[in-house]
Amino acid sequence: MPLSRSDVERISLLARLKFGEDELDRMTAQLSQIVQYVEQLSDLDTDDVEPMAHTLDLVDVVRPDERRPSLSREEALANAPRHDDECYRVPAVLGD
Repeated sequence: MPLSRSDVERISLLARLKFGEDELDRMTAQLSQIVQYVEQLSDLDTDDVEPMAHTLDLVDVVRPDERRPSLSREEALANAPRHDDECYRVPAVLGD
């Protein structure tokens, strides 16, 4: 299903993109080619293909999630440039 020029104009409006006339013609042709290529994939028989999250077999390299003691408040605040007895002190971002 090739895309029409009006389809590409609508897509560009939704994406907040502004194209000139020549760019719009070029994008229409290029996006139509992409859509036609993706449509070819629907012709493949994938009934026996198991869904996968990644193309490579990966091994989890992170450590197991275990409970352990955390830093004390004093240790956590020790390297803070500014802090009070409980929190980091940072400049106001949203005003007063």
